[in-house]
Amino acid sequence: MSGSNVSSEREPDTEPVLECVDCLDPADAFALVGNETRLSILRALWAADERPVSFSELRREVGMTDSAQFNYHLQELTGHFVTQGEDGYTFKHAGEKVVRSVIAGSFNEQPTLEPFPVEGACIDCDGPLQAVYEDERLGIECRDCGQCHGEYAFPPGGLNDRTHGEIADAFDQRVRHLHCLAADGVCPECSGRMESRIVEHGDCCLGVELRVDHECAQCGHTLCSAAGLRLLDHSAVVSFHRDRGVALDERPYWTLPWCVADEHTRIVERDPYRLEVRIPLEGDLLRVRLDEGLNVLETSVELAE
Repeated sequence: MSGSNVSSEREPDTEPVLECVDCLDPADAFALVGNETRLSILRALWAADERPVSFSELRREVGMTDSAQFNYHLQELTGHFVTQGEDGYTFKHAGEKVVRSVIAGSFNEQPTLEPFPVEGACIDCDGPLQAVYEDERLGIECRDCGQCHGEYAFPPGGLNDRTHGEIADAFDQRVRHLHCLAADGVCPECSGRMESRIVEHGDCCLGVELRVDHECAQCGHTLCSAAGLRLLDHSAVVSFHRDRGVALDERPYWTLPWCVADEHTRIVERDPYRLEVRIPLEGDLLRVRLDEGLNVLETSVELAE
C-alpha cells in the first residue's frame, strides 16, 4: 500500500533491554519484610477473600489501632511488595513470593519426619524403598543397600495435613513438574534461563554414570536426573504405556528404572550428543532418541515376537 511504513521483513529477535527502576538491594528487601507488622499485613492481604483490600479493612485484620503507624508500615511495603490502586491494595509478585515462602515453611519451620516405606523396589537389589526427609529435601532410597532413587527439595509446608502416601504422591508430582520446566529451559525457582548439559562419569545423588544437569544462568539453581525422567509426559511414551494397560501418571517415577538408572540409556553420538532411551514393557520395546537439549528426535517400537 502506498505511503505505508510497515516493513514486510520480520525484525530479528533481540534481547530486551531491562532497566531496574527504584530497585531494592536484597539485604534491604529482607529487612523490609523482617518486621512483624509488615509480615502481618502481607498475611492479611493473602487471607483476604477478594483483592484489592481497602486501607481500613487491612488495618482491621492486622489488629492495629494506630492508623498513622499502620500507614507507615504499609507504605514501606508499597511499591516493592504491594501495589496501591483506587480500590485499595493488592500484591506484587515479590509480595506473593514472600508469603508463599512463609506458608511453605521455608523460613520458619524445621520439621522432622521419620523414614517411611514407599511403593516400588530398588533398581539395584530389589530391596524395599523408603522416603527420607532431611534439610528440606526428600529422597527415595533403598532400605537394604542405600541406593538413592532421587533426592530433591521439598518445602516443609508440603508435609502438613498429609499422610505418608500423600506426601510420596506430592513429591512425585513435584519432581515431574520441576524437571519438565527445567528441560524446557525455565528455572522452577526464578523463571530464568535453565541450561541443560549431559554429564558422563560425574558425582550425582542417583549414582548414575550418565546424567543430565540443569542449571539456571540467573540464580544458579540446579537439578540433576537420568535422561529418561524428561520423557514422563511425552505423548509417544504415554501412549506406549497406555496401550499396554499402564497409566504412566499413576506410576511414581522411582518405580520406572529408565527414570532413575542409566542402564536403559546409551550414547549414540558425541559432539553433539545423541542419546537413546530404551523403555521395555510387556515384552515390547520403545526406543526414544534425544538430542543434547533432551528434545525427542524420533521414536520407534519393537514388538515382541
